[in-house]
Amino acid sequence: MLLAPALVALILADRKDPLYVAAAVFVAGAATDGLDGYVARRYATTTRTGQWLDPLADKVLVAAPILALASLGRFPWWAAVIIVVRELLVSALRVVLGLRGRSLPASRGAKVKTTLQILAITLYILPLGSGAGGVKLAFLVAAVVMTVSTGALYAVEAGRWLRRVDRTVPHDGAGPE
Repeated sequence: MLLAPALVALILADRKDPLYVAAAVFVAGAATDGLDGYVARRYATTTRTGQWLDPLADKVLVAAPILALASLGRFPWWAAVIIVVRELLVSALRVVLGLRGRSLPASRGAKVKTTLQILAITLYILPLGSGAGGVKLAFLVAAVVMTVSTGALYAVEAGRWLRRVDRTVPHDGAGPE
């Protein structure tokens, strides 16, 4: 999360050299996020705070460059809206479930989604020529498809769990809740 302001500043400079640095900062941030998750699981040092902060940091690291690039007209707004709204909705689901003692861990599909988002965002950060437009768009479309599909799967899973919990809550007979 601490990288996000520097990343945005580099992107908003909108010049070749800062954009290369921004791409390197973004990839480094993504790599360290993956590494810290691996280390936490490997050495059983996960915490409730980490389980909450890590996905939030992921979302900030993804949303910040997308919004900065979109504001410059270098990233499609339709994709920015889909990705950011999905991330906000999944975060809200995690909060609702967390308040009920349930977690919503990242699925394999969500890990693929994150990888595709990182690749697409990196391509959009890099000052590539117009000949790269098709490749950038292909990765972006793949990322958006995975973004929507994993978001839908999370919503279904959360909905099932929440309905199951609501059925098990005892009613006192005083009327509708």
